[in-house]
Amino acid sequence: MIPVCRLEDLPEGESVRVGTNPPVAVFRTDDGELYAIDDTCTHQDASLSEGWLEGCLVECPLHAASFDLRTGMPTCLPARRPVRTHRVTVDDGVVHVHLAAEEGSAA
Repeated sequence: MIPVCRLEDLPEGESVRVGTNPPVAVFRTDDGELYAIDDTCTHQDASLSEGWLEGCLVECPLHAASFDLRTGMPTCLPARRPVRTHRVTVDDGVVHVHLAAEEGSAA
């Protein structure tokens, strides 16, 4: 569990980048829901936390690939591979990310 920021410091419609390896982006949608995905677009190295958020979709700032924050699945080209999603919780007003296991790693 990785502390990210205070919930009040992440406005709706905004995101924050977490310097894990690999980096993670935490988004707070306009309806207040929190989502976390790997921050790097699977099409090309671009930070998704710098992209455009609309509902539960984030658009990559480099080539406009779009990803569903709920599933990590790309919703349009040029991205073809999903990004990994992570569980987000709020405890005592602090947002935490629970990193998903790497594919192929022992749990």
